[in-house]
Amino acid sequence: MFYDNGLRFQCQMCRYCCSSEPGFVYLSDKEIKEEAEYLGLERDAFLDQYCRMVDCGEYSLVSLKEKENYDCIFLTEKGCGIYPVRPHQCSQYPFWKSIMQTREAWENEKNYCPGIGKGDLIPKREIEKRMKDGEPPLMIFRKK
Repeated sequence: MFYDNGLRFQCQMCRYCCSSEPGFVYLSDKEIKEEAEYLGLERDAFLDQYCRMVDCGEYSLVSLKEKENYDCIFLTEKGCGIYPVRPHQCSQYPFWKSIMQTREAWENEKNYCPGIGKGDLIPKREIEKRMKDGEPPLMIFRKK
């Protein structure tokens, strides 16, 4: 793999991955539970207030809502409003399988993320752990 010798990444707190473009932050049932508890809400209240259903054909997935400017619903001036329980998808960035498939994809991500190529060297073993470790099963709703 192109990352056999490790890669450098250190979040620069630019918030680009939390804002600027439309996207989806898919949630698992466990994440929904943890985030609702963190905010002191019942599960259904959390879903109503902070989530949306994403139509995927015969089923739907749960994603966090976005603000009108495409910022994550939890992005504040101080950063992530649910940082201690942020979704797995957020905590594993930029070590997503789609970004890690090729060197070109990794290099292209530099156009968006100023933390790529900075910081301590992250070894291959840690990169692969981040890519697969604890990937939660998404919350799927089948359509009738």
